[in-house]
Amino acid sequence: MRLVILGGPGSGKSTQARQLCRHLGIVEISSGNILRRAIASQTDLGRKAQPYVEKGELVPDEILIEFMRQRLLQPDTAKGWVLEGYPRTAFQAEELDFLLEELNQQLDWAIYLTVPESVMMTRSVERSQNYAKDSTTSAKSRLDDHPEIVPRRIELFYERTVPILEYYDYRQKLLTINGDQPPEQVQPNILHKLALDN
Repeated sequence: MRLVILGGPGSGKSTQARQLCRHLGIVEISSGNILRRAIASQTDLGRKAQPYVEKGELVPDEILIEFMRQRLLQPDTAKGWVLEGYPRTAFQAEELDFLLEELNQQLDWAIYLTVPESVMMTRSVERSQNYAKDSTTSAKSRLDDHPEIVPRRIELFYERTVPILEYYDYRQKLLTINGDQPPEQVQPNILHKLALDN
C-alpha cells in the first residue's frame, strides 16, 4: 500500500501516518525528517537544502524530488509507505507520479484530513505552547509552530493544497476523511475507506 497523507497544520497528519504504518507494517516517510537528517549529516543534498531551511523558505522542487528518489529506492520501502509532508504543491504531486512510474511503483491513495480553519489554528497554537514548555525540544526546530506564524502557514496551505486535491481527485485517487474528531476515531474511518477494516 502506497499512500500520501495531506492536511493543514494541526490536522493530525503525523499521528495518522504513524498509526497507519504500524497497522499496515509499512514505513513512514516524512519529508521534514529526511531534510533534518540530511542537513545534520551534511550529505550533498543536505548542504544544498540547508540555506533554504535556515531561512524558512521552501526547498526547491528539484532538490526535494531527488530526496524522494533516494528514499524510495531504499529496501525498506518495498512493502509500501506513507508519505507525509510531500507533495506540497500540484507540481510536486505530478513529479512524484513521474518518479513512481520510473520506479515501477504506483500511488494507491492520497488521504486528505479535512479540518476547519479554526481547529487548525487552535491545535497549532496549543502544539507550539506544548513545545515551549518542553525543554528537551529545540525552539529553533519548531519555528513553524510559533503562534504568529500559524495564520500564514494556514493561508499557504490553502493556496497550495487545493490544486493538489484537484489533481488527485481528477485521477480518482483522493480519499477525504473528517479529521475534526479524536485521533482514535479518525483511523478506523481511514481503514474503512481503504477497505482494510475487515
